Amino acid sequence: MLVVVCGLPGAGKTTVAGDVVDRLDAVRIRTDVVRKDLFDDPQYSSEETDVVYRTVRDRADAILDDDNHVVLDGTFREREFREPTYELARKHDVDCVVLKVEADDDVVRERIQQREDDASDADVSIYEHYRDRFEPIDVDHVVVDNSGTLVDTKNQVARVL
Repeated sequence: MLVVVCGLPGAGKTTVAGDVVDRLDAVRIRTDVVRKDLFDDPQYSSEETDVVYRTVRDRADAILDDDNHVVLDGTFREREFREPTYELARKHDVDCVVLKVEADDDVVRERIQQREDDASDADVSIYEHYRDRFEPIDVDHVVVDNSGTLVDTKNQVARVL
């Protein structure tokens, strides 16, 4: 199975992705980590982002070749980054589940401000910049509301998987 966990910075993608990884005994590929693996001083340019998402897909392709479940953890805010992942699932003839993680605005702001030792460099200004620019998801997907407790979030994920 290929699971795409997407959404805005601070919504709780990594929390949801971690739960999915545990449930499926899957391998997680996190765009924030891949970016820092590839670039010593990330600039977040379009070209750099293209390389990050291409690398994420290449790594997922290899993991799916080994018959393992894969969880992709990243904003995937643009269709151009999501569509090739769907194609990758078709290539491997595996289910593709898309989970869009959302949270109330005030919850996201608080989470971002409290981050420490996290691979994500996104701050509140990045969240605000992307908030109105997240392109609609055109395939079947499930919205996970991560505004409440961790138990509430995990229960939503359990219903999907």
